[in-house]
Amino acid sequence: MSEGSFRCAAASLERSDPLAGTASTVRAFLLLEHPGPWGVEALRDARLPDGVGDRIRVAAAAAKVRVLLVRRPGRSASSGPRRVFAASCLPSGTRLEAGTLDDPAEVLDLDLAGLRAGGSAGLAAYDGALFCVCTHGRHDTCCAERGRPAVTALAAAYPEETWEVSHIGGDRFAANMLVLPQGLYYGRLEPEAVLGVAAAHGRGHLELEHLRGRSAYAMSVQAAEVHLRRDLGETRDAAVRLTGARGTGDDLVEADFAVTDGSAETGYRVRVRTVPGGGVHRLTCRATREEPAPRHERVGIERLGRIDP
Repeated sequence: MSEGSFRCAAASLERSDPLAGTASTVRAFLLLEHPGPWGVEALRDARLPDGVGDRIRVAAAAAKVRVLLVRRPGRSASSGPRRVFAASCLPSGTRLEAGTLDDPAEVLDLDLAGLRAGGSAGLAAYDGALFCVCTHGRHDTCCAERGRPAVTALAAAYPEETWEVSHIGGDRFAANMLVLPQGLYYGRLEPEAVLGVAAAHGRGHLELEHLRGRSAYAMSVQAAEVHLRRDLGETRDAAVRLTGARGTGDDLVEADFAVTDGSAETGYRVRVRTVPGGGVHRLTCRATREEPAPRHERVGIERLGRIDP
């Protein structure tokens, strides 16, 4: 395959790279509306006022908050106030806030450290969901080619919730979607599939076939949750909660979960081993070297019994 025709998403699908345990590990997000263009690296290359992108990037890195640019599908230019969203995805409780800014530099006035800790960034509480589909084609061709059909279908059905978003990670799984405030990553979303994910979310359920993981967890723990849910057939978002996780050596992780059934909770322990995967590959369209694609293999699931209140 020639350099220009290589597509990382097609290659990943041909290799059957597993989705489970591939979400970026992020516990707090800040989304700033910017109609575009975004360039290759959004905060660096987008046409923000001089120096603002770098200042936001430095402040967000210090607070360990992931900053993403968003826009409504269609990329219509706007010189008016910009929407801004702040999401905390902590397992102990999610939080979503929203507001408008006259100047992107006002992001620097927000309490990013407070957001990372699970508190308020200084915006108003927002009682809704955000469906953020990556269409960042300058960063990776697959994100545009596969993301745009998905976001177009989604926007027609869920116009208020739907946004295009800059690079969120995992280009080879395009089309990718981030659901906030839960911090859920989904991948390989064709238009029909993305509508199914959104509909399931509205009912309080997860769509396990396309679920990459919950961003607040380490990747191995993300995979453990997906393996457990698939084993139990449990799609209710609120029915499974993490109670503890630990490494036990040899790249093995044990993750404990409580699963709710009616008024009772049952404990489960999931063992997952992270392995390099078979061979090395170009993992993105722009990659200049080949790397292994790690896999999180299920070792075992143990039922621990009823959890006393």
